[in-house]
Amino acid sequence: MSVFKIEKTKDFTVMSDYHLKDKNLSYKEKCLLSFMLSLPED
Repeated sequence: MSVFKIEKTKDFTVMSDYHLKDKNLSYKEKCLLSFMLSLPED
């Protein structure tokens, strides 16, 4: 699996759209991954 680089601030997350364009992932998987990437490290 790829490593996604993201930049987080207080209420804003910048992430690559690489996983959103992946045709092998379902809509639910894309949403879940985006949500998980937006969570704090801990």
